[in-house]
Amino acid sequence: MKTSFLLVLLIAGLPVLSMAQNAENGKKLFVRDGCYECHGYAGQGTIAGARLAPPVLSAEGIGKYIRRPAGAMPAFSEKVVSDQDVADIYAYLKTIPAPKPVKDIPLLNQIGN
Repeated sequence: MKTSFLLVLLIAGLPVLSMAQNAENGKKLFVRDGCYECHGYAGQGTIAGARLAPPVLSAEGIGKYIRRPAGAMPAFSEKVVSDQDVADIYAYLKTIPAPKPVKDIPLLNQIGN
């Protein structure tokens, strides 16, 4: 179900966010616009919002979702979050490294033993 939804977002004829991206500004916007409140400061996700980093969606997919989200997330019009802001937020999310695999975290490997 989740995969199908992501594919729909990617195929939906989205405008390309091909503008320059500024990760430093994106980090500021992520906090200013309140994204962190549901998605966590590092985009790690919480009970209230999905994990965003590292991004699974393209910049276009994230932009489309911000404009017309599903679930409890409020929509953000271009007047509130411009396309440039979306591009910058996406650039910030791309700077966040993926978490280590469970097998590489000794304490988590000890729990099952």
